[in-house]
Amino acid sequence: MTGAIAWLGLAPPLAALPLLSESSRFIETGIMAGALGPAELIAGAIICAGAAMLPDLDHPSATIAQTFGPVTWLMSKGVSWLAGGHRGATHSLAFAVALGFGAHWLANTYPIGRDVMVVLLIGLALRAIGVGIPGNKLGSAMVNIGMTAGLYAVFLSLGVGYAWLGLAVGVGCLIHVVGDCMTERGCPVLWPLGVKFVLPWKIGIKTGKKFEQKILAPVLSVAIIGLLFWRLAPV
Repeated sequence: MTGAIAWLGLAPPLAALPLLSESSRFIETGIMAGALGPAELIAGAIICAGAAMLPDLDHPSATIAQTFGPVTWLMSKGVSWLAGGHRGATHSLAFAVALGFGAHWLANTYPIGRDVMVVLLIGLALRAIGVGIPGNKLGSAMVNIGMTAGLYAVFLSLGVGYAWLGLAVGVGCLIHVVGDCMTERGCPVLWPLGVKFVLPWKIGIKTGKKFEQKILAPVLSVAIIGLLFWRLAPV
């Protein structure tokens, strides 16, 4: 949810930032001029929400590791090994920047890889908000696959462009790190340095507990709806 909020709040002003011409003078068009129509804005919110779950693929026992059944579980095992366990390399600034640039490269040069990433991120977003069948991993995976395919088909029918993909992925990963720095364990933001950062205004919550589920989630849901109305309201 924080990924969706970050996207809806930050993407339009970031997209409007001027380009720098070869003569070192700012020109009128933004860095993603024309790339953020209503369809892209909504698609970006979903993708950024999914990207905000990417760092937790280092946790094979986490719910999102079951998104697409054995496929994402094996992916999570590999990510966990490469990252050095939960809240390791994936919970860092370096990871957010690398994934952002990687997604940007895919969006511009490798359409199949781009589409695979988009499908994965849609699935992570759906799983993160609880799409599935409680206590049934296989059933949950099948439900998620079906809904992911449906949303991706909607993206195709609307002709969604992906000039913004790298930005959405980078922002999503970064907002996850910021959020985890507000919890008791903190994150190795400057990985490979091992020091864990905890924000001085941390709220000390434990993830997955009642405060997150009963209070924080509803508040964030209202914020998302409000930002959508604000961004899509006629001028």
